[in-house]
Amino acid sequence: MKVSAWAGRLPWSIFVAAVLLILLGWWGIARVEELSGSSRRALHQQMAYSAIAVAVMLLATSPNYRLLLHVSYPVYFFSLLLLAAVFFFPAINWSHRWIRLGPIGFQPSELAKPAFILALARYLMYRENFRRLRGLAAPLALTLAPVVLIFMEPDLGTAAVFLPVFLVMLFAAGAKRSGLILMAAAGLLALPLLWTQMSDSQRSRIATLLDQPSPGESPSRHAYQLYRGKQVRAMGGVWGSYIAGQPTDDPGAYHLPEARSDFIFSIIGERFGLPGSALTLALFGWIVWRGLTIAAETREPFGRLLVVGISALFAVEALVHTGVTVGLLPTTGLSLPLVSHGGSGLLTHALAVGLLMNVGLRPGYEMTNEPFRFVVE
Repeated sequence: MKVSAWAGRLPWSIFVAAVLLILLGWWGIARVEELSGSSRRALHQQMAYSAIAVAVMLLATSPNYRLLLHVSYPVYFFSLLLLAAVFFFPAINWSHRWIRLGPIGFQPSELAKPAFILALARYLMYRENFRRLRGLAAPLALTLAPVVLIFMEPDLGTAAVFLPVFLVMLFAAGAKRSGLILMAAAGLLALPLLWTQMSDSQRSRIATLLDQPSPGESPSRHAYQLYRGKQVRAMGGVWGSYIAGQPTDDPGAYHLPEARSDFIFSIIGERFGLPGSALTLALFGWIVWRGLTIAAETREPFGRLLVVGISALFAVEALVHTGVTVGLLPTTGLSLPLVSHGGSGLLTHALAVGLLMNVGLRPGYEMTNEPFRFVVE
């Protein structure tokens, strides 16, 4: 594809929204370091990751996305091997989530998200057996394999993301509503079993969601992070400390564990108030909306399902992260895509955005009784 044609047809609004989210992450991380009095090391790391992420985002639009059709299963099984490999590396904060090779480390659970979407899109694109209840076994197995491995790390938040994406992609592929309802009902019935497999810490986080401390009360150990996240957000008021100023100079009042990652939305709310929080949600909403419009315009089934899966991934992760920070969902440790600190998550979600734009560049396939043929290159 010529550069002029590429530039003229690229969905630039998605790219701009993604870059703005990355910049919001910079401001949030800078605010955390300002409040804690620490160096700018984390911010400089994120800036370096961001430069690579933007390059990955644009490069991912260049090759035809249908090339991924032939490597989707190998990439998926490779991601499963990496998820199993984490248990052979030392635990960090009592969790086996990282593979570290010298100074370099990454989280295989981040790679597993797009790998799972690619594999499921590949499986669903031509088949019709999943429209019957028995035919749901294979796609369900594709979903549960990474879910179980990630749950064992343990990482309940990331594991929970896969199931809604799975149901959305099944619906987009044409699964019967009765089958989806039965699967959702089976999932609800399995919750008691899931409860027995949770650690004491995970169960306590869910329990504290139902019994959150009132203002002035001392939170329990497992409710402390949620309590502090809500307190820090409230200190920003309506307009945020950037406009209204800080209500106090006491650094202890802004203490928030994992503020750069798990609770970055609270920091954005503290700094930029309601407008900053609304802008963040609007940018995610725009990416999801444009993804769904691209899916509606794409006639080739693999690309359509790929876009639906990526859109669902961003929607679920954004809703879960923000829901946690405002106390509507239990604390899960799920980062905010493109915003939270961390190279693995940033690069993976940048790749996902690039694939979203890639399909948007090439919607023009026709379905006939002949093999696929190009309408627009």
